[in-house]
Amino acid sequence: MRQRREARVLVFDADDTLWENNVLFERVIDAFLAWLDHPTLDRAEIRAVLDDIERANAVAHGYGSKIFLRSLGECLEKLRERPATERERRELDDLAAALVGHQVELMPGVAETLDDLATRHELLLLTKGEREEQQRKLDVSGLLHHFRAAHIVPEKDVDTYRWLADEHGFEPATAWMIGNSPKSDILPARAAGMNAVFIPNENTWVLEHDELDPTDTGVVRLAAFTDLLGHF
Repeated sequence: MRQRREARVLVFDADDTLWENNVLFERVIDAFLAWLDHPTLDRAEIRAVLDDIERANAVAHGYGSKIFLRSLGECLEKLRERPATERERRELDDLAAALVGHQVELMPGVAETLDDLATRHELLLLTKGEREEQQRKLDVSGLLHHFRAAHIVPEKDVDTYRWLADEHGFEPATAWMIGNSPKSDILPARAAGMNAVFIPNENTWVLEHDELDPTDTGVVRLAAFTDLLGHF
């Protein structure tokens, strides 16, 4: 019999933690790089240009498939040094069509793990992005009933985590943020005084990468979502 553990507040990221997300964008980027077929730049150089454009657009406009499509268009125009034609815009739309209305693919064991954790802990969900797009994914995931509340925010920074603690009345030091992104899930949660569980995803967006302190005892690193049951 599993030893009963003290009840905790567990806050979950959504994209690339509960379900696959960025791999879909990566597939579109691969198709874009092949379609662009630049005469002098290789794929890595084109990707670097796209990353810079995405970084700027994330700050100015947020996240989601619409902003991503905008970034592809701006990358095309920058590299071809002219406005995109109507035909090119239609072709970009076709490339990105796979992002619209795709089925949500849960990570292995997510539903069963949340079923178990919800019997002992208070579960919250915190995801960033375009509200309508994120809400659609939440609705079709079949997971919302596990969470006391689900919040969609434009950015996940230290102020967001402080707000979450105030909103739900918990002490940050007794709560855990669980996610795949060092930049959005782990580092700002730790800065707000929360503990964190880092579950890497090999398809994590490059702009979500950051360095974690290997000596930080407030961060637990797990290989898979189901491993949470060994800690909570």
